[in-house]
Amino acid sequence: MEQRTAAVSMRNITKSFGTILANNKVNLDIFRGEILALLGENGSGKTTLMNMLSGIYYPDSGEIYIDGKAADISSPREAFQHGIGMIHQHFKLVDVMTATENIVLGLKEEGRFDLKNASKRIREICDTYGFEIDPDKKIYDMSVSEKQTVEIVKVLYRGADILILDEPTAVLTPQETDKLFAILRNMRGDNKAIVIITHKMHEVEALSDRVAVLRKGEYIGELFTKDTNSQEMTNMMVGHAVSLNIDRPEPVNPKVRLQVKGLTVRSEDGILKLDDVSFEARSGEILGIAGISGSGQKELLEAIAGLQKLESGSINYVDDDGKATDITSEDPVHIRNLGVTLSFVPEDRLGMGLIGNMDLPNNMMLRTYRTGGHSPFTNLAGPRKTAAKVVSDLDVATPGLSTPVRRLSGGNVQKVLVGREIASAPTILLTAYAVRGLDINASYVIYHLLNEQKARGVSVIYVGEDLDVLVELCDRIVVLCGGRVSGIVDGRTADKRQIGLLMTRIGGEEHE
Repeated sequence: MEQRTAAVSMRNITKSFGTILANNKVNLDIFRGEILALLGENGSGKTTLMNMLSGIYYPDSGEIYIDGKAADISSPREAFQHGIGMIHQHFKLVDVMTATENIVLGLKEEGRFDLKNASKRIREICDTYGFEIDPDKKIYDMSVSEKQTVEIVKVLYRGADILILDEPTAVLTPQETDKLFAILRNMRGDNKAIVIITHKMHEVEALSDRVAVLRKGEYIGELFTKDTNSQEMTNMMVGHAVSLNIDRPEPVNPKVRLQVKGLTVRSEDGILKLDDVSFEARSGEILGIAGISGSGQKELLEAIAGLQKLESGSINYVDDDGKATDITSEDPVHIRNLGVTLSFVPEDRLGMGLIGNMDLPNNMMLRTYRTGGHSPFTNLAGPRKTAAKVVSDLDVATPGLSTPVRRLSGGNVQKVLVGREIASAPTILLTAYAVRGLDINASYVIYHLLNEQKARGVSVIYVGEDLDVLVELCDRIVVLCGGRVSGIVDGRTADKRQIGLLMTRIGGEEHE
């Protein structure tokens, strides 16, 4: 068998940020005509390693070879000169410009302002690989999938034949994911080298040819995808055996706990965010909320928690005796005193949920300080005990309880936030994107905690992005499309492709 020359060879790559060793003497080969999945837990150094290949970071030591020749990559522009392009999780596009204008933006080449010719070249790239995009469409009129397409075409337009995609399916429907995978396979067939960073093991199995595993900044090993499975890959990532089963116990004596009727919400600038939304949530049940990004999930949870002004509709909290209390537009403190807690994990975790300069016990105290009596001195014994339990139960990586939360990684901040809300013993637990950005091991810990709450009779409302998890974890699933309920399905019999269609269609008609 002939020896292939790697498109990229990374040798002994080391990178530190202060006292944190992000990558330690990592060796990695990337080949053309292959899709490589780069796997690892949060903080294992996957994105840092690829950021060095794409010129965003510069290694402290080690060498990078492109087609067998040493390469010094100190900027994204130099990476492009070597044919390397990275598509990031958060898109870097100018909303008011067209696809074509975004794609040629920043190029220093003759005729770069000839948008007609550029548009023609873009259509040729789209035809070659199967992209569907209108070069003249404005970014602000595009879906998430279309924006991602622009980012991929942008690096292809610049001549990239080594592509790195960071969490490419995080906010795509199953149908959009299928389209993306077909395109990536076409690129592989055109002898391009493709690297995907992802936490979704079923996608790794479906798409990749080979997997490389990092753990705590070090290269652990590689496997051919056809010779392995999710369990073996996860065990390699974590370093010990991990159970990959999401339990779904039957609800015990479920009772209606929350009645939402005709909920309508507009944003401050008059845009309709929720349109006549109605459903029931029951005790001892996990109710899933599915929908493409921006379908009203955030506004729905904030409305229930008293943080969102309603245009019309009502929200009733029902106690164990069947007595309904109207909590529509009630004060959030009054709603929380009934036992309705909001565990909302937004993009800005430190802006809405936690205070970055405060340590863990003080952030725990934010949940309970109103019930601490009238003493001018705060009692930290309870919050400290809660903080220690959260750190232990969720395996929060922190130097100590007195560490300010802003010094923790994003995934660990998320664990602290979710753990604090669960520790407050709610009657209704609202969770939005509770596992967003968490690795597979931490995600399964959260699923187990949610099932524990369900077993205690808590009504759990779970907003999630991963449809595979929604159909494994939830008892029922409310599907939102453009702020309206397009269907309520049974989690045990639901098909994720059926949910994907409901996410983009109302009453069988495509939603714009």
